Amino acid sequence: MAESMFTYMVKERGLEDKFEIDSAATSREEIGNTPHYGTVGKLREVGIPLVPHRARQMTMADYDYYDYLIGMDSANIRNMARLAGGRDQKIYKLLDFVSGEGLGRDVADPWYTDNFDETYDDLLIGLGAFLKHVEIELI
Repeated sequence: MAESMFTYMVKERGLEDKFEIDSAATSREEIGNTPHYGTVGKLREVGIPLVPHRARQMTMADYDYYDYLIGMDSANIRNMARLAGGRDQKIYKLLDFVSGEGLGRDVADPWYTDNFDETYDDLLIGLGAFLKHVEIELI
């Protein structure tokens, strides 16, 4: 969901030439799977195109290649640092970009909650704050 939403936000601002956006799992359970039907339904409901995607696991090469690696929750952050060989300077929790109430909170995981609306709301706030942070670097 986050990859599709962020791709859409970046395109809406005409910044697609400044970003390379991808998503990767920190576990192996969903490798090769397409997005969950709840994600597809929520994105369709809000008019955001689904980015073609099949789940893959994050690698150490991802850490070397990308400027930012964004995790959704504390478990993701720990797993990402492990997959990056203990390096964590480029790893951030999404809602840490949100000042105030969102700071430090995990994004609601619809795999467990089955609440795709709550996840969408968390992502909308977090991705907006992250984009604002990165736009300042682009100026």
